[in-house]
Amino acid sequence: MWKWLHQWARPEQLYRLCGRTIPGCAVAAIAALLSGWCWGFGFAPADYQQGDSFRIMYLHVPAAMWSMGIYAAMALAAFTGLVWQLKMADLAAAAMAPVGAVFTAVALLTGSAWGKPMWGTWWIWDARLTSELVLLFLYMGVIALYHAFDDRRTAGRAAGMLILVGVVNLPIIHFSVEWWNTLHQASSGILQQAIDPRMRTPLRWSILGYLLLFITLTLMRLRNLILLTERHRPWAIVVAQRGEKA
Repeated sequence: MWKWLHQWARPEQLYRLCGRTIPGCAVAAIAALLSGWCWGFGFAPADYQQGDSFRIMYLHVPAAMWSMGIYAAMALAAFTGLVWQLKMADLAAAAMAPVGAVFTAVALLTGSAWGKPMWGTWWIWDARLTSELVLLFLYMGVIALYHAFDDRRTAGRAAGMLILVGVVNLPIIHFSVEWWNTLHQASSGILQQAIDPRMRTPLRWSILGYLLLFITLTLMRLRNLILLTERHRPWAIVVAQRGEKA
């Protein structure tokens, strides 16, 4: 297994794998998102309490879920990079960080837009909202650390340690609605079980679409980071020259 893992940890091999995977993931992401959003925004019935304002759920819930999921994936990559000294694992975590930051920002903005008609305010220092804001700061801190050092290995180790320390925030986000008396509704898992199937199915398509979008964007960024890091290698020079000719 480790021999197989190290084979794909080679920059050239990983670069080619990303290139082969991106088109299929991109098409699947577009199809899933269009299915979920067209169904959810156009055909799902209005909520008996919230009316049509509940439809922001198809933007907010997937973004909130994967803001935590991406950070967990970053933590796994950071742990792999720190323990087994795999440079590509550090680059994978670096590629995920901006995507996770955008997802977290989308979750916060859409959550505020959803909260205004429900709670009567754009923002409140609710446990769920505050811990999600901390997650955004963690993403921004990781991105800043990656750019704070000229040496890529040093940057990867520093960012990896911050990522692993920040993992403690994930259970706080997830269980905040159970541990404290908050305005925020129940967790997404309970929400999916409780709502009408005509609302739940497009939500699940949206969740899948966000996942595929995350994979697509991460692989695109990872390819660029690999090419930047390995720009002096013969294979990277050939790839760059082909890109310039194209």
